[in-house]
Amino acid sequence: RSPKDCSLILFTWDYAGLNIIDIDKDNGNPQMCVSYAAEIYTNLMAAELIRRPKSNYMETLQRDITKGMRGILIDWLVEVSEEYKLVPDTLYLTVYLIDQFLSWKYIERQKLQLLGITSMLIASKYEEICAPRVEEFCFITDNTYTKDQVLKMECQVLNGLGYNLSVPTTKTFLRRFLRAAQASHKAPSVTLGYLANYLAELTLTNYNFLRFLPSVVAASAVFLARWTLDQSDLPWNCTLEHYTSYKSSDIQICVCALWELQGNTSRCPLNAIREKYQHKKFECVANMLSPELAQSLFS
Repeated sequence: RSPKDCSLILFTWDYAGLNIIDIDKDNGNPQMCVSYAAEIYTNLMAAELIRRPKSNYMETLQRDITKGMRGILIDWLVEVSEEYKLVPDTLYLTVYLIDQFLSWKYIERQKLQLLGITSMLIASKYEEICAPRVEEFCFITDNTYTKDQVLKMECQVLNGLGYNLSVPTTKTFLRRFLRAAQASHKAPSVTLGYLANYLAELTLTNYNFLRFLPSVVAASAVFLARWTLDQSDLPWNCTLEHYTSYKSSDIQICVCALWELQGNTSRCPLNAIREKYQHKKFECVANMLSPELAQSLFS
């Protein structure tokens, strides 16, 4: 038997010994790439370290815009994405492009909305089957910007990125982590998915969450969603630790920050994401609140 075969057997034994559920076992969906999933996500976690935007660009580079302006822009873009029925990946990539551009290029506040619609245009071309046209993005700004201005900004954004749009976002990791969570969760899996996605999207408008890696935000959203739905069981287990590569103590700071964000229903003027997830099609998960987090959950 080859060393490769032996390592595979040992890997299976470890699963059994550590009580880890194999979320890739007997999966007949070829799109899940079960043979390569572990390697793919290992590479994605390495890539997020290299490709992440700076978490302090407001303090070090941008002088004409504020955290609040960024939040208002993204809150509005959430409404735009709903209006055009864009997929969540488009929204996440849009926010990534905005933050990455602002990490290296100074911008005047008059052009911040231009950057926003241009980033969504680029993200739409990358993620959507049928992307909105340039003219439509101009229209939603009441034609504040011309088609030529949008196309010029598009070149600037793409040149700054080196035309590399294949980046891991929170949504990228959330798909994998939710599979691990749903494999061992007692509460309805659909509700867990809606709630975790809601919590993850809440972070998009909040500049302070740039200090956390996308995988950390995704893991924290799953942790808090599980705790919100079911306090009779620990929100973290061996399966989640294995597939996220994080212990509960590793994500404690992010989970606590997300818990505060979830409970901040009255003091935050940015409500597009909350209103989106208050709809019945998302089982009104935005109305759910989490009990206090005990220190014992992270030990």
